[in-house]
Amino acid sequence: MSDKFEFKKVREFGEIINDTFTFIRENLKPLLKVFVYFGGVFIVALLVTNIGQQVSLLKDMRFASDGIFKSPYSVFTGWYFFYILFAIAYYNAICVAVLSYIAIYVEKGKIIPTVEQVWVYFKYYYFRALLSTIVITIFLIVCAIPCTIPLIYVSPAMALFLPVMIFENASFSYTFSRCFKLIKENWGVTAGAIFIIYIITQATMSIASIPALIVGFAGAFIHSAQGVDMFLAILGAILQSLFQVFIILPVVCSAICYYNVVERQENLGLLNRINELGEKKADFTGKEEY
Repeated sequence: MSDKFEFKKVREFGEIINDTFTFIRENLKPLLKVFVYFGGVFIVALLVTNIGQQVSLLKDMRFASDGIFKSPYSVFTGWYFFYILFAIAYYNAICVAVLSYIAIYVEKGKIIPTVEQVWVYFKYYYFRALLSTIVITIFLIVCAIPCTIPLIYVSPAMALFLPVMIFENASFSYTFSRCFKLIKENWGVTAGAIFIIYIITQATMSIASIPALIVGFAGAFIHSAQGVDMFLAILGAILQSLFQVFIILPVVCSAICYYNVVERQENLGLLNRINELGEKKADFTGKEEY
């Protein structure tokens, strides 16, 4: 890296988007290493359950006389529920791993952390974050029941939940209230940046669903091409698993959004930079030692 990335600074909307890609580009290799180490097992589990789900659906379609599912509930197989379970575990693992990487990166003075250092954070926060994620998901569902307006309002605050918990080593109750305090005067910029990154992430990951669409058309018009649709189903499952790496995008964006709103309210990064300048000046004059 030519220049070390600065998290603790105020950013505008466009800067949040650009800096999300900048940090990932500058830290691509170590981030991919963290992804493999902490998400690899879950990716394999997602792949196996996804293939099982696709094969199960294809068999159900073949047994139907008209080439469509026998029942609208056919999709809810055992494979489906295992896939959802592993997807939650995977998403939480990537969030905790990447945020732990960023926390160490900031704490150690912009030095790339090792996998061993990330592991120390990961094993401490993983289950705390997992339980919190389940509770937050239920909270978001409840917010969506009356109408979408409450969900739209609280979603940006909840996007900061894991960054607050990990960066500040906070309890659930403190983290929950802290998120709303941080977002209170910075809702627009945070919501806009998270929304754009989410759209980019979903659009990129949706490319993996193209083989599944081909399978649907093949199953509807070419009933004899059983080997082809099975191959495409497995190919689609593999691509969907590999494209899960793009989950890193919204996680990094949420971390940048966290530091942005903290800097706007508390100016901690600015104060640290002023202190660093004072220390360097003192070292140069030789009047004081630190």
